Amino acid sequence: MTRIAGRLAPSRLVVGIAALLLAMPGFLAAAPDKARQDELVYRLRQDCGSCHGYTLKGGLGPPLVPAALRGKDSDVLAEIIIHGLPNTPMPPWAFEITKVEAVWLVGKMKKGLSNAK
Repeated sequence: MTRIAGRLAPSRLVVGIAALLLAMPGFLAAAPDKARQDELVYRLRQDCGSCHGYTLKGGLGPPLVPAALRGKDSDVLAEIIIHGLPNTPMPPWAFEITKVEAVWLVGKMKKGLSNAK
């Protein structure tokens, strides 16, 4: 680091990394509001549940319960939600769900859904 007016100035690398992180979608994004969260959980149960089972324990698609998702990369799972899986029944949901919402949904699935709603 160099000194500017007696203080340490951040290196170009640090500034570059900070700018890159801030430019990443969802890096500082807030969770969806409560109404949207409720809508997303409803869609998860109804739309995703039509293939992954209403309780998300599996069906045509694999289970989406915490034990099945443990150790799986959250960003990869969010990308699958957004872009789908080619040559499989898993459709892309980018027309309906943002990246931030997909990341939130993955977190919700990894924690497990309550039986409420």
